[in-house]
Amino acid sequence: MLSQHEIATLILVKDAKDPRGLNPADLDTLLEHEFVALEKRPSGLACPRITHRGHSILKAVGRGQ
Repeated sequence: MLSQHEIATLILVKDAKDPRGLNPADLDTLLEHEFVALEKRPSGLACPRITHRGHSILKAVGRGQ
């Protein structure tokens, strides 16, 4: 079960253009459950992106499209 903070972080990963301000503990939980994945950018930075599982969670809580 995800906390409200983790669900909010999942929404931010989906909607944010700059995810640098995300709570690291919440992001770690989302990574562990495979709701987000880290994508390497050409700059070498890793950026979180929402996975299919993450989209399913957002759809279940009424925030997915």
